[in-house]
Amino acid sequence: MNPLNAKELFIKYREGRCNDEEIAWIESWYLQHPDKAEEPVFTTASSEAAKAKIWASLPVHAYLKEQPKIRRLGQTVYYARVMVAAMLLLAVSVGFYFYKASKEQAPVANKQAAIKPGTRKAILTLGDGRTIALNDANKGLLAQDKGTNVLKTADNQLVYQAIDNSADNAVEFHTIAIPRGGYYTLTLSDGTKVWLNAESSLRYPSEFTHGERIVELTGEGYFEVAHRNKQPFKVVTAGQTTEVLGTHFNINAYADQGETITTLLEGSIKLHTPQGASQMLKPGEQAHLVNNKFSITYDNINDAIDWTSNQFIFHNESLSNIMNAIGRWYDVEVVCPEALGKLTFSGEISRNKNIHQVLNIMDLTKMVNFKIEGRRITVTQ
Repeated sequence: MNPLNAKELFIKYREGRCNDEEIAWIESWYLQHPDKAEEPVFTTASSEAAKAKIWASLPVHAYLKEQPKIRRLGQTVYYARVMVAAMLLLAVSVGFYFYKASKEQAPVANKQAAIKPGTRKAILTLGDGRTIALNDANKGLLAQDKGTNVLKTADNQLVYQAIDNSADNAVEFHTIAIPRGGYYTLTLSDGTKVWLNAESSLRYPSEFTHGERIVELTGEGYFEVAHRNKQPFKVVTAGQTTEVLGTHFNINAYADQGETITTLLEGSIKLHTPQGASQMLKPGEQAHLVNNKFSITYDNINDAIDWTSNQFIFHNESLSNIMNAIGRWYDVEVVCPEALGKLTFSGEISRNKNIHQVLNIMDLTKMVNFKIEGRRITVTQ
């Protein structure tokens, strides 16, 4: 892009007239080339002025009232993330002003050997009690259970292949457990596909025969349920049952966050609790279950499945929840004082980065500091 076109593009960006591709290009350029930004160098003392100046230059406000567009897994939709990208840009840009003023970074304290991100790994427990470490198993047939073949594919996924639907087989239940620092994907015998996040597990029948299709989830899972008119699919979590026929949705039911968050991307689902509370969801809605009461929000729907594409996306998220997610993904112990845990952050970064790169993004805001000792992270002010 020549200088004249670049200048015109910056003007369009400030006026909020850029299309999706132009927004993605200019924000990517700004993040990668902060030294080219035509802004004065700020000192630590004038940080608030720096933040205000950068914020004023971003057309974020034009997007605040827009409903986020729904994306299916694997699709890239830049404009659905404009606000969080801009907010991260604010933090990173201010950080670079500090860098240019002091000529040195403020890295995470006690930086040691890199703590690497999670990998694809899981433990499968069969109906007879045998266990298989899926990350170590060879591709191909792992087991044959009644009317089902259990396979590991070349791309390290678990697939159940029904081979005898006519037989009245006794139901065998399997469990796949994802450790801290892991994730995995599997396809059930009915064709339903499930993504499981770190420190999660799913218990399910090796073959769906008659009646309801019922699975039990702990932690977090994203489901693309195969449609069957006469065979509802139910996901049972602590305190909630989600009932569908065929749809795409995410359930976040980690015990340490104090609520169950269900996000619907496609189709319709019905939620209910043992105490009698119930809630219907339409695409684009997110249900929060706290103390047997449902509340509905409509923002950040796409962010709910960021983890399936190996992204951390936080929008006004409490530091406590952010650090819990980091602890699960990097398999580290986190110590975060309650007062600091209430601070909120917004931003986006790849989960493929090592933990120092992730923490340094928040460190640049100058709101918190991090001390790493082995696999223990302490949050300080």
